[in-house]
Amino acid sequence: MIRSVTAHLLVRNGLSDKIDEKLKKREERYDRERRVRIKSSEDLETLEEVFDKRTLLTILKILNIGKLKEITGVLKAGKESRVYHGLDPQGKEVAVKIFLTSSNIFRQGRLKYIQGDPRFKDIPHDTRSLVDMWALKEYKNLELAGQAITVPAPIYVEKNVILLQFIGKEGKSAPHLREVPLEAPAGWYKKTLEMMKELHDRVKLVHGDLSEYNILVPDGYPVFIDFAQAVTMEHPEAKLFLKRDLENLNHYFNGLGVKTRPFEKVFPEIE
Repeated sequence: MIRSVTAHLLVRNGLSDKIDEKLKKREERYDRERRVRIKSSEDLETLEEVFDKRTLLTILKILNIGKLKEITGVLKAGKESRVYHGLDPQGKEVAVKIFLTSSNIFRQGRLKYIQGDPRFKDIPHDTRSLVDMWALKEYKNLELAGQAITVPAPIYVEKNVILLQFIGKEGKSAPHLREVPLEAPAGWYKKTLEMMKELHDRVKLVHGDLSEYNILVPDGYPVFIDFAQAVTMEHPEAKLFLKRDLENLNHYFNGLGVKTRPFEKVFPEIE
C-alpha cells in the first residue's frame, strides 16, 4: 500500500490543525495527485526525521514550481542526509537529496570544510541555515566539478533539498566501486587518479572525502559523487584533503593487489 508522506506525517505529528488553510489546501491537492509517495516498507520514523515541517514546506514548493513531480522511494540513508528516487514533470528519473536539519554532524565535523572557503565567508550560527549552506555548497561544487569530470549534474537547490541527475536505471542506483568486481583493478586505479588530477588541474577542486564509497560505476565507468565537503585549492587545508583522498584510494587498491603511487608522484607540482 502506497501512502502519502505529507498527509501521514501531518496527521501523525498533529500538525494539521496548526498549519494555515493555504498550506492544507495545497497539501490536499498534492495528496490527491499522489505526488509524494513512499513504499510500504519505508521506515516511518526515518521519514519523520527527514520530513520535518520546514523540509515538508520546501518539498511542497519544489513540487509547486514544477521542478519535481513525485518522490517514489528511498535510495540511501546516511547520518547527514537521505537520498530519494523521484521523477520530474517529464517523467525523467532524478535523485532527491535531503540534508537533515536536525543532524549535529554539521557543527561537529563539517565546519572545517566551509571555514576557509572564500565562496562562503559569512558562516551562519544556527544549524538550519548552516545545513542550507551545505546544500548550496554541494550544488556549486557539482557545477564546478562537472566542467572537468563525470558527476551527477545538479538540477535545482532549495534550502536543504537538492535535485540531482539520477545515476542508475529504473529506480535502482548504480553500484558503488566497492560493490563491483574489477577485472582490471590497475586500470580502474589509473582512471580514478586521472579524474582526481582533472578536478585539481582544470577546476582547482578537491573532493575531500573520496573513497570507494563515493564512486558509482554505471555502465563500467566511474562517477564521483557526494561533493558537499569539496573545497577549492584556496582552502587552507586543501592539500591535506587532497593527500587524504589519494591515501584512501591507495588503501583500497592496495587491497586489490595494485601497485599504487605516493602523493609526491601524483601531484609533483604541489609543494
